[in-house]
Amino acid sequence: MSDTTVDLGPQARIVARLAHGVREDQLDLPTPCPDYAVRHLIGHLVGLAGGLRATARKERADGDTAQPGSTLPELSPDWRAALPKALDELAEAWRAPAAWDGTTHAGGLDLPGAVAGLVTADELVVHGWDLARATGQEYAPDEAALGAAHALLAPAADDSARGGLFGPVVPVPEDAPLTDRVIGLSGRDPGWRP
Repeated sequence: MSDTTVDLGPQARIVARLAHGVREDQLDLPTPCPDYAVRHLIGHLVGLAGGLRATARKERADGDTAQPGSTLPELSPDWRAALPKALDELAEAWRAPAAWDGTTHAGGLDLPGAVAGLVTADELVVHGWDLARATGQEYAPDEAALGAAHALLAPAADDSARGGLFGPVVPVPEDAPLTDRVIGLSGRDPGWRP
């Protein structure tokens, strides 16, 4: 799917900046993620960063299963410090060329490291958009991470077996900005508003 690596540091910093901009009174606002309020999305990002850091290191993360739990992600009291740290560690782990080689595991699945890297970029891009949209912040994803997310999502756009990772593709004009096309490919409506 990709022969190149992507520095996920710029996109990780964008997500950290967005999280820093979340006010306490916004934590219960809805997000484009079904059933997630902002607090759940941030809790998910903290856990996701740790899990995908382990994926880069070819380690099995705690709770690495194919079926996510039925409970909503918890938001720890120290999330304002924990999330940027987890995102920094995630980006650092994916800077190792070995992260992109061979086979690794995520979500209970074995997959090529290069695909897992694209999945990581996609998660950061799409959840960054989710967080920005839910809290009314401006969002301009890192171009390299955005391109990686598109490289992951575009080939599967017509695949009826996309699985539970993504909802049905939301049609977006071909001349729409790449961010909107990636968001549509992820199963979200680029026009979503709280």
